[in-house]
Amino acid sequence: MKWIFIMPAALFIVLIIAFPLAYTVHISFYEWSMSAITPPRWVGLDNYAALLADERFWGSVWRTFYFTVPAIVLETVLGVLIAVLFSRDFIGAKWVKTFLMLPMVATPVAIGLIWLLIYEPSIGLANQLLRTLGMKPLAWLGAVDQVIPSLIVIDVWEWTPMIALIVIAGLTTLPSEPYESADVDGATSFQKFIHITLPMLRPTIIVAVVLRMIDLLKTFDTIYSTTQGGPNFASETLNVMVYTQAFQYFKLGAASSLLILFFAIIMFIVLLLISIRKRVGEAG
Repeated sequence: MKWIFIMPAALFIVLIIAFPLAYTVHISFYEWSMSAITPPRWVGLDNYAALLADERFWGSVWRTFYFTVPAIVLETVLGVLIAVLFSRDFIGAKWVKTFLMLPMVATPVAIGLIWLLIYEPSIGLANQLLRTLGMKPLAWLGAVDQVIPSLIVIDVWEWTPMIALIVIAGLTTLPSEPYESADVDGATSFQKFIHITLPMLRPTIIVAVVLRMIDLLKTFDTIYSTTQGGPNFASETLNVMVYTQAFQYFKLGAASSLLILFFAIIMFIVLLLISIRKRVGEAG
């Protein structure tokens, strides 16, 4: 009888998650170009072997983490600071909070197009500001060594509010007794933040990092709408490479094997972060 109640959820998981994953694994063992004339051809593990021997694949792995790690660090630090600042009442707090959340409301493609205009080398706002400050204009999205940092700026601007929202929710659940004891002992605001707020917020911050890390690793819209993986593959992350292999080169088998490796990387990182969260919770 108990199986009747969980059956709808189990079927939903199988149809929405398990079946697409199993089909992707199946296609990864074939060479297929989406042609109705040429049927899929079994190649076994050749797609995986080719990927692991491909310098472009390893370059995309490196660029994925080069984009993800600095972005998540900056978003976490700024998000926590903004959350602590906005946890206090001040004049116009509601308006400031609403304005801060606006980047999250817009679609990533729209955000990418806006920043494409901002980064425009000739008349873009970014270079206009540099010229005003007496600095040399930059190529931003057009230079191999500048494109990833430029994309990180876009992501930090758009998604730091997400971290801030989660941390603000965590701040509302903190008990007041430790702060009252600290006030009696004459602790400063900075000391209370370091020794009380941050330790109690660690589980909440780790949850925010896990959620944002998953999104960061899968970032596609903003990158593709601004650079399409260029210049010279300098911003081609794993997600962009999957799209290129599947819908530009029509190599469905190679794209599927790349997706499976990408999925394994994400699962490893998520399980690692969950393990860290459990240890933090047990230590707390």
